[in-house]
Amino acid sequence: MTADETLIDRELSWLSFNERVLRLAADTSVPLLERVKFCAIFGTNLDEFFEVRVAGLQDQLDSLVAAGSNDRRTTLASLNDIASEVTRLSGVQHLALDAIITDLADHHIEIVPVASLDTEELASARTTYGDLIYPVLTPLAVDPGHPFPYISNLSLNLAVTIRDPDTARQLFARVKVPPSLERFVQVGSGERFVRIEDLIASEIGTLFPGLVVESTHVFRVTRDADIDLDGSDADDLLVEVESKLRRRRFGTAVRLEIDAHAPASLIELLLDELDLGPRDVSRAEGWLGLRDLWSLAQLDRADLRYEQWTPVTAERLSGPGAADMFAVIRNGDVMVHHPYESFSSSVERFIAEAAADAQVLAIKLTLYRTSGDGQIVESLIRAVAAGKQVAVLIEVTARFDELANIAWARKLEEAGVHVVYGVVGFKTHTKVALVIRGEADGLRRYCHVATGNYNATTARVYEDISLFSCDASLGDDLAKLFNNLTGYGTPSSYQRLLVAPSRLRPQMLELIANEFPTSERGPGRIVMKMNSLVDPEMISALYDASAAGVSIDLIIRGICCLRPGKAGLSDNIRVRSIVGRYLEHSRIYHFANGSGMDRSSWLLGSADLMQRNLDHRVEAVVDVLDPILIARLRRLIELQLHPELACWTLDADGTWTRSPAQRSTAIDLHQSLQLLASIRSSPD
Repeated sequence: MTADETLIDRELSWLSFNERVLRLAADTSVPLLERVKFCAIFGTNLDEFFEVRVAGLQDQLDSLVAAGSNDRRTTLASLNDIASEVTRLSGVQHLALDAIITDLADHHIEIVPVASLDTEELASARTTYGDLIYPVLTPLAVDPGHPFPYISNLSLNLAVTIRDPDTARQLFARVKVPPSLERFVQVGSGERFVRIEDLIASEIGTLFPGLVVESTHVFRVTRDADIDLDGSDADDLLVEVESKLRRRRFGTAVRLEIDAHAPASLIELLLDELDLGPRDVSRAEGWLGLRDLWSLAQLDRADLRYEQWTPVTAERLSGPGAADMFAVIRNGDVMVHHPYESFSSSVERFIAEAAADAQVLAIKLTLYRTSGDGQIVESLIRAVAAGKQVAVLIEVTARFDELANIAWARKLEEAGVHVVYGVVGFKTHTKVALVIRGEADGLRRYCHVATGNYNATTARVYEDISLFSCDASLGDDLAKLFNNLTGYGTPSSYQRLLVAPSRLRPQMLELIANEFPTSERGPGRIVMKMNSLVDPEMISALYDASAAGVSIDLIIRGICCLRPGKAGLSDNIRVRSIVGRYLEHSRIYHFANGSGMDRSSWLLGSADLMQRNLDHRVEAVVDVLDPILIARLRRLIELQLHPELACWTLDADGTWTRSPAQRSTAIDLHQSLQLLASIRSSPD
């Protein structure tokens, strides 16, 4: 079979995922402001897709054209397919947003045209324009004396066509909507708004006195925002990241969005100045810049949101005997399921107690993405002040978090923390911490291995799992891993960790192959829960396992390039996706036959099955041993595979279908897990 027959296109699969997000925005069973939020997420996701993936394909196409390679036809076909699919999704988004606006109005939240304002509201809007908006606007003319202005990435702009009444000469100008201003301008005393671009357009004549404004059209440009690093040591890497971040806003243009009523002559002008082609235009019937809907989603209307959920403290970390977290961990491994169970009373507490505990000698931790409202950075600084050795690996190339991570790195360095920036040539994506404590019987290592980042903000909306343990073999593994990250050398083996890029790929392949039926054991069973499945070698191994009779269930939130249920290829593979209130982020891998021992394998960690995770990142996946925790993981997976669970299922042709058909009877995973967490935490 050809690759096209066996694999779903990666980019189209990602667009299918973003469509599943958009469908939540159109789902009237979802609270209204949550629908607004999903619309904003859809827009933000699509922006980043163009900034990174489409920009990369465009670079590849340009390189292949320069080299005269025949491979350009494949890249060109991919870009054309993306353009076609994005056009279709734009229509879906327009309908979803129209419905949301109508439903908002039914709940007395109105986004209205300036022309519909009454006299008092119009006066209020004009006052806001004159006092707060007009002073910061800068009209930029385009003529022989004024070159075409630089259009910054993702900025909202007005293209203004003007006529000189004396000479009848037609002119062009660009007005940028200042990003420092709110997108939605309140008029009157209630929740009634006009879009700022509409208000500026209605008053555009104030910027061009004595001239006739003939038309205004909103447009937006997306630019290549990826950064290609070639730094070779920590100091140079930090400087290089900062330098490339300063140049990010000047990246090559990859997309022009413009309102659907703009004339062809204007579009041609913009395309020529931006060095784009007809395929790179998205003509929008509705709004541009959906990410700005975040501000509407934050309106103080609890009645239009999901019922507030307060994470509970994990059962073993509360109540009598739980005052000392280290003592709790000594009594057995602890698993915490976020956001149902609290991040602050588990992960943040673990680091805070380590910082305050006089017996703790050292703390080591990896930071891929962290947040300003968390306590972890402050706890690490307090630990240094208390005389403990603290080493933190900060990944300064975590995409779109680079500036924040550089700031955290500098703050920690100034406090005396040993800060390193990872292994040259690899992103450090693993989420691990190690605390070394002196006790009566010698040094003991306390470990934390997680599927999610040390980030208090995302821990409230990302579904992730944390494992705490003081198992000696795991502690030895983490000590080796940190020595590798902060020093030199690669450990030849680990006992409980599967680590990329050294051993994760071959060990995963071995675990898959070990599920093949033999005379000693019956048919195998594989369950994998992850964000994305892309790697061709892993997919091929799963196809082979399916052909051998292994039953395989895949729970994949985002990209899936595997074709399930294809006759003769993947008859025994089923794929589902769960998209809802929380972002399914944990990675869990189950192999019924394990590694040939008398028990099955349950693994969790930071790695998806993508080439970048397996070959170009430092990742860690841990083998869960505690029978109680294994039983809990098994129950979680059983719920996620329940036939009546609300989810999406993937067909062999790449189509995702909402299941079950009667959604009113479907089980909501996130509500169910909230209920189970409440029951576990109840004293009764």
